[in-house]
Amino acid sequence: MNDIAGYVEDLARRAKQASRSLGFASDEARCATVRAMAVALRDRADEVLTANAADMDAARAAGTSEGLLDRLLLTPVRIEGMAAGLEKLADLPDPVARVLDERDIDQGVHLRRVSVPLGLVAMVYEARPNVTADAAGICVRTGNACILRGGSIAQNSCVAIAHILADAVEACGFDRACVSIIETTDRAATAALMSLRGVVDVLIPRGGAGLIQRCVRESLVPVIETGTGNCHTYVHASADFAKARAIVMNAKTQRVGVCNACESLLVDEAVADAFLPGMLAELAAAGVTIHGDSVAREAARDADILGSFVDATDEDWGREYLSLDISVHTVNGLDDAIAHVNRYGTGHSECIVAEDADACDRFLREVDAAAVYANASTRFTDGGEFGLGAEIGISTQKLHARGPFAAEALTTYKYELRGTGQVRP
Repeated sequence: MNDIAGYVEDLARRAKQASRSLGFASDEARCATVRAMAVALRDRADEVLTANAADMDAARAAGTSEGLLDRLLLTPVRIEGMAAGLEKLADLPDPVARVLDERDIDQGVHLRRVSVPLGLVAMVYEARPNVTADAAGICVRTGNACILRGGSIAQNSCVAIAHILADAVEACGFDRACVSIIETTDRAATAALMSLRGVVDVLIPRGGAGLIQRCVRESLVPVIETGTGNCHTYVHASADFAKARAIVMNAKTQRVGVCNACESLLVDEAVADAFLPGMLAELAAAGVTIHGDSVAREAARDADILGSFVDATDEDWGREYLSLDISVHTVNGLDDAIAHVNRYGTGHSECIVAEDADACDRFLREVDAAAVYANASTRFTDGGEFGLGAEIGISTQKLHARGPFAAEALTTYKYELRGTGQVRP
């Protein structure tokens, strides 16, 4: 493909044109289309699995890490999850045409503030092909068209899913360009997409810190930033140890290659000697490598698991591992824990384990993150778990959406004003 920029611009302009009819479509038509997309995924799951197998073989041959392989892998269960997520989207109240405000202003002019689609949403993402279905479904449900740019490691899977969904959109009477995907792995395509200000209404990157920062730095299109997840679990002096161990193990090991996994364990020094040896032994038994401070090293020695321990550096406190690794640091009370989380966290998901209600209240109030937990695993930060249906990512910025980035976040609003001939005095 010689003219990458021309190819991407043509694809985007056709998608933008397609977005207009979708934006004016009824709620019933958009819901029916999203449900048809779910049916198509189930009916053609074998095509997706075949494409994904090719991606997995190539990724393994390239020495891809286990965490990324887990993100890349599709199974019948995961495809069913994608389809079920689409159906949940269809069951949600219509996010479009909601009256957000209504009143009479001066001279009796009637004002309404009404939610409307953004228009054309570009999504740039890496190793998770399920994002193709989530992004396409949320966009169609909200009356937006999408142009998708999957990572090269997942290209076969992403293209297969996008074509299946576009076929379903077309079968429901809409332009298949409503779900468009860039079918070249040339890096120039991403640069071309980021240059299309005025055609693309918003760009959403989802992936590692490098991808996200590149989009933030280089995009001429407005960017909604979905962040990396250096998520902490803080074990307070009042914590129930059994509860804390269960939460840490779930948050760290239930699925390591996801942004809401726990990457950093903080333990109050008042209970470190009692809590850490057993906790570290349990983590080591699950194959987790512990990157710890001097107190954690002594606990690892007591637990006889120094083979699973490495001395932490300052870089470990802010690292998103996406693997069976965790940083472990002791803190001097609640103030120290909150300060550490706010310094090294990425604004994603943070947890305190404590029986002290006042400590929980302060942590929830003072930690600056999209989702803050008391006595529950950070793994719950997910659009589906929050009852929002499929999500397009977790926003760690504060404008214009924060947390699971689901249907309502893909709308903006406009003012509709009706008068009877009024003029401003």
